Amino acid sequence: LLGQILDHWFESEPLKATLATDAVIGAMASPHTPGSGYVLLHHVMGELEGRRGAWGYVAGGMGALSQAIAQAATARGAHIFAEKAVCHVLLGRDREVQGVVLQDGTEVRSKLVLSNASPQITFLELIPQEQLPKDFVQQIRQIDTCSPVTKINVAVDRLPSFLAAPNAHDGQPLPHHQCSIHLNCEGIQLLHQAFTEAAQGHPSSRPMIELCIPSVLDPGLAPPGCHVVSLFTQYTPSVLAGGQSWDEQARNAYADTVFDCIEDYAPGFKASIIGRDILTPPDLERIFGLPGGNIFHGGMSLDQLYFARPAPSYSGYRSPIPGLYLCGSGAHPGGGVMGAAGRNAAQVAVKDFRHL
Repeated sequence: LLGQILDHWFESEPLKATLATDAVIGAMASPHTPGSGYVLLHHVMGELEGRRGAWGYVAGGMGALSQAIAQAATARGAHIFAEKAVCHVLLGRDREVQGVVLQDGTEVRSKLVLSNASPQITFLELIPQEQLPKDFVQQIRQIDTCSPVTKINVAVDRLPSFLAAPNAHDGQPLPHHQCSIHLNCEGIQLLHQAFTEAAQGHPSSRPMIELCIPSVLDPGLAPPGCHVVSLFTQYTPSVLAGGQSWDEQARNAYADTVFDCIEDYAPGFKASIIGRDILTPPDLERIFGLPGGNIFHGGMSLDQLYFARPAPSYSGYRSPIPGLYLCGSGAHPGGGVMGAAGRNAAQVAVKDFRHL
């Protein structure tokens, strides 16, 4: 249990609760949920520029990372077809991969196909079901993709000024503006209560909030004096109590709850908002193809890790379809901006390719 780990190392309840947020990020789970300690480990493993456990902002926004990867690939001869959705994977008589078919009917022939999409999209939408073992299909359908995340992007006309650390008179960013700011994290019990509400179908009345201001480190993201604020919040259920959907009224009501909470810490924040974009779990699924809105393509629970990710006997990136590989967050070792699944899958695919 996460609580036992944190109690062993720390005494301060606000510090323990702040660290506990990384144990439940993206997970419909409480800090008291068995296995939550692994999620914390997952978020602090690795390093950035030689610093263990460090995180970083991507200059130009997260899309700039995708562009950098794309440029590296094209420099080595890759052809990238943007805005060209894949309709299905093309199979031969012996179920072997022959390429993919795009929605406009174009066929792209290949002996290997690596899918960065979720296991659900890859195997339940892009492959005819009759071509897959029934038990495998059942295992993919049973992956827990429950997600508590609502992402809110905000444009503001000034930096938030927190009661605990008021802004300087010149309005220049202070050190804490360059960090990840955790709100409503004074105690682990607060996080557990927020989870309990969502588990019953109600958006948290006091949500867990992780607030970042990337424009402080990357001024090109906003006009002079203005900033973009990224709010990673939970807990919000995919389906509201009573089977209600996330309509515009429900979205705005939850966003107002989040903004009211921030206002308590930084008076004047609500008045500084000049634009907002609210992405609930169904929005994250619809726009980004995240099953259930899950940022990891499936829960990082102990029963869905290692040899069981995405399904038992298929944790090695290969699939029941010869030549088709899974290289996204739904494969081992899971989600996060680290590229481990892609690197591992590529090595397996290259090894197989030599024998074709």
